[in-house]
Amino acid sequence: MKQRLRVLVAVGVLTLGATGAGGAEASQATRDCPTAEIFATDNTAIITDQRDPRLRTRLTRFDREVRGIVRANGARPGTSTLLDGVFWSGDLKRTTYERSRAFDVDRVGADGLHHIADVIRKQYRQESVLTFRCLPRTSPDTDAVEIQASGVSAARLHDALVADPAAADRLGGGSVTLGGRLILIAPLADLPLARDFTRKLGVDWKAATVRYGDEEFVA
Repeated sequence: MKQRLRVLVAVGVLTLGATGAGGAEASQATRDCPTAEIFATDNTAIITDQRDPRLRTRLTRFDREVRGIVRANGARPGTSTLLDGVFWSGDLKRTTYERSRAFDVDRVGADGLHHIADVIRKQYRQESVLTFRCLPRTSPDTDAVEIQASGVSAARLHDALVADPAAADRLGGGSVTLGGRLILIAPLADLPLARDFTRKLGVDWKAATVRYGDEEFVA
């Protein structure tokens, strides 16, 4: 990914309390969270036109090849999800677009996950690859959240980023599944900002899910 990957997706109900979310409710899905996730693409171009035909690829071969890399390095590949990304470029002062996939990875530790992401980064000539390890909220390694919410289109995400330059600059953007699910990964310290941004997208915070964990941009 060319800059901080931010993404948003679906679900349930938890009290954030001690995280500084003002007692707002959202669902915690730690039990359903895979050991880790890898967010990656094989695209190396900067795409600024949302009608670009490259955004219609399903990344089928990329999906198969990354699963092979995960398996060859001792981890177990889970499902993968096709994503439409909308990102804010501070350099270009405009939005960019990207097709990518989120890969679930099980039976992997922090070092193994870093190694797999680095292999993917080098093989597909990426500046960085984002990883997220699901962890308990109280873990000393927890430094990020993955907010999931349903019912957000890529067009709505684009409009919200353009309308909120501060959030666009801090959060970077997001990605939407073909079914309209959105995922937002943000530093734990930015949880209030991310929560407010999802509300601007029309998300009912009580119907959102928050996963806690450790994020890394492997570069």
